[in-house]
Amino acid sequence: MTIAVLSALVRPLVEPQLPPEIEPRWFTSVEEMHALAPEAQIGWFDHNDTAIMLEAVRRAERLEWLTSIYAGLDFLPLDLLRTRGVTVTNGAGINAVTIAEYVVMGMLVHAKGYDDVVRARDAREWLSDSPGKMELEGGRVLLLGYGAIGRLIEPRLTAFGMEVTVVRRSGGENALGPDEWRRRLGAFDWIVLAVPATPETEGMIGAPELAAMKDTAVLVNIARGSVIDQPALIDALEAKRLGGAFLDVMTPEPLPADHPLWDVERAHLTMHLSGRAQTRMFQRAATRFVENCHRWVKGEPVEPRFDLSLGY
Repeated sequence: MTIAVLSALVRPLVEPQLPPEIEPRWFTSVEEMHALAPEAQIGWFDHNDTAIMLEAVRRAERLEWLTSIYAGLDFLPLDLLRTRGVTVTNGAGINAVTIAEYVVMGMLVHAKGYDDVVRARDAREWLSDSPGKMELEGGRVLLLGYGAIGRLIEPRLTAFGMEVTVVRRSGGENALGPDEWRRRLGAFDWIVLAVPATPETEGMIGAPELAAMKDTAVLVNIARGSVIDQPALIDALEAKRLGGAFLDVMTPEPLPADHPLWDVERAHLTMHLSGRAQTRMFQRAATRFVENCHRWVKGEPVEPRFDLSLGY
C-alpha cells in the first residue's frame, strides 16, 4: 500500500475514486498534517500559510510524490526535494482560465477609468463623461510568459483586436526570444507579466526596463511581485513616466496598510485574487489528482511535472 496524506477538505471529491493501492490518511488541522507528514509517500499539503507547507515537506522524509494546487512553488525547499528524489506536480493550468480573464478585466479597468466610476458611484456623483478614453482594439501587447496562463491570455486579447507579441525561448512568428524583448519595450502599449518566479525572472522589470517603456504604457502583473523592482515602479508611476500598472501580486503579501504602493494614483491593486475569482478550483485539482493517482500506481508519468532544477 502507498500512504497518501491529504486534507479532509478534498475527501468527498477524492476518496470514492482512489485506486485501492493507495491508502489515504486525512488531516483536519495543521497539527494533524505535521504529525502525519512523516508517513506520507504521497503528500498534498496545501495551506494558505506557506510556512506550514514548508514544515510538512521537511518532515515528509518518505515522500515520493508531492502534489499542490499552487502553480508557483518557489517557497518550497526545491534542493531538498531534488536530493530526496521527490516527483512534484503543481497546479499549472488549474486557475489559468480565471487568471486570463482577470488580465482582461484589469486592462479594461484601466482603459475605461473604472476605478473613478466606482468612486463616483460611492459618492453618488453623476459623471457626464467617461474617465477612461482608451480602447483595447489596436493596442500592442508584449506578453512575457507563455505557459498555461499565457496561452489563454493571448487569444482573449486577440479577440479584442489587440496585436500580441509573446516572449518564448524558441522565438517564432509574433514572438521574441529571451534576448530580444528588452530592446523592443518601447514599441508596446501593454506589458503583461505571466512568468514563473525563478532566479532568472526575479527583478526582470527594473528601472532600465521601465525607462525603456512608453510613458503611456501599462504594466500588468499576475506573475509574482518579485519579478518587478517595486520601488523603481513606484518612482516611475509617481513621476508619470509610465501610464499605469495593474498589479494582482506585489511584495510583500499581504501588503502592509502603510505601504506607499497603496497611495500611488496610477496603480490598480488587487490582493492576489486572480486565481481565486472562481468556484471550481478544488474540483479541477481533485480530478487531476485522482487521474494522477491511477497513473502513479501503474508506473505511468504524473503531470504536470514541476521541474525542480528550473523552478517551474
